[in-house]
Amino acid sequence: MVSLFDEGAYAPCPAPFNLAAHVLEAGHATPDKIALAIVKPTGAERWSYHRLIAAVRGTATGLLEAGLAPGDIVLMRLGNTVDFPIAYLGAIAAGLVPVPTSSQLTAREVAPMLDHLKPAAILRGEGVASPDTEIPVFGPESFEAWHALPPAPWHVGDPERLAYIIYTSGTSGFPRAVGHAHRAIWARQMMMEGWYGLHPSDRLLHAGAFNWTYTLGTGLMDPWTMGATALIPAAGIDPAQLPLLLKRNDATIFAAAPGVYRKLLKYPLPPMPKLRHGLAAGEKLTATTRDAWREATGNEIYEAFGMSECSTFISSAPAHPCDADMLGRPQAGRRVAILGEDGAPVPLNEPGTIAVHRSDPGLMLGYVGAPEDTAQRFIGDWFLTGDQGCMDEDGQIRYLGRGDDMMNAGGYRVSPIEVEAALADLPGITEIGVTDVAVKEGVSVIAAFYVAEEELDETMLAARAAERLARYKQPRAYLRIDALPRNANGKLIRKALKDHAIS
Repeated sequence: MVSLFDEGAYAPCPAPFNLAAHVLEAGHATPDKIALAIVKPTGAERWSYHRLIAAVRGTATGLLEAGLAPGDIVLMRLGNTVDFPIAYLGAIAAGLVPVPTSSQLTAREVAPMLDHLKPAAILRGEGVASPDTEIPVFGPESFEAWHALPPAPWHVGDPERLAYIIYTSGTSGFPRAVGHAHRAIWARQMMMEGWYGLHPSDRLLHAGAFNWTYTLGTGLMDPWTMGATALIPAAGIDPAQLPLLLKRNDATIFAAAPGVYRKLLKYPLPPMPKLRHGLAAGEKLTATTRDAWREATGNEIYEAFGMSECSTFISSAPAHPCDADMLGRPQAGRRVAILGEDGAPVPLNEPGTIAVHRSDPGLMLGYVGAPEDTAQRFIGDWFLTGDQGCMDEDGQIRYLGRGDDMMNAGGYRVSPIEVEAALADLPGITEIGVTDVAVKEGVSVIAAFYVAEEELDETMLAARAAERLARYKQPRAYLRIDALPRNANGKLIRKALKDHAIS
């Protein structure tokens, strides 16, 4: 028996198709139902499905009246507000291609995106960094007024056409632009029972900000696709307040990165009688956190694995629980294998690279403008995730870690090469190497190891890093060492840097 999961392909995406129309279709049947509540201890801002759909389609009209045309790329530099998902869906409704980005990115980090994608417009929120440019920039005075415009018709077409682009840190050190088709949203239906246990009556509270792709998918798009209610904490909410928000807003499902669960478990948790279970993704969930949450709440946490290039495709679920030490099972409709170096599935219980079949509707179209990089991620008809695992007789997959030097910072994958390139020319540094270092179980921080004639001021290094890198990419520790560890060919051995942190 080999490590191959294939129980039949998922139903193909219908054509013609529009991603935004699919997300909001269920809401048309329940126009007065609350689609979104932005919650805080003192109350909530509520959006009915009628109001949400009107704002999305009005935004589509505003974008088209501003001179944009289907196929144009729109860079989103928006903060943690409801404007983010409305602009995202509004652009897709009009046939445009939005590029959601983290508001934490500096102008220096955004500049290469403008050069690479050459967007037709930028949507920019108050206080969000963006380089000076001749590209048209629309602020809140424009995109908030668009909500009230007459609805634009849905721009329908081939489900294989480009719908949106997201950036992910690549092993080359340069963020890659991942292009996804309209069909990507169709694939997410496999998660409804394969991970979420999500139904129209549910109220799902996601702990993340509006402008995080994990929130955008799990916290907003998927509940709306089901006609459920999405609950999002208002900007600035302290994690300690989340249990109170879960209780007061009758949340039935809670979604967060594992680090959020760890923070919540530091405080006494009130009874949350409506909560059925939690969802976790973004980094590996530890058994300690899972067990502590179960003891404190009586509820399970169901874990999932996915990546920017493909929707979440391996998970545990209420209807399909997995052993505590397992990552999960491939969702029904997926084709997943554990491959050896020869590109063939390895025997059961043997380690290899987790791979998803090219036919998966959630798989990317490719890296925009980088066909060679795209080709390198495939072996035959299999997309290589770069993560290692092994599969047992029940199809459960045990996670064995990354096969490269990619770091995990609070649920964000970060390339050490990108961080090194941003800091290599700081005054006094001769060489620099970056890796993530475990500070306790389930918690890692980015650490920079540098070679210099003398110890450098850490406050200065941190300040310069803040000018050049988004907060989640910035090292939390700087250590001076005599020389970087290298192999016989002079290549930096980043894993060996961890030995310096221990010593």
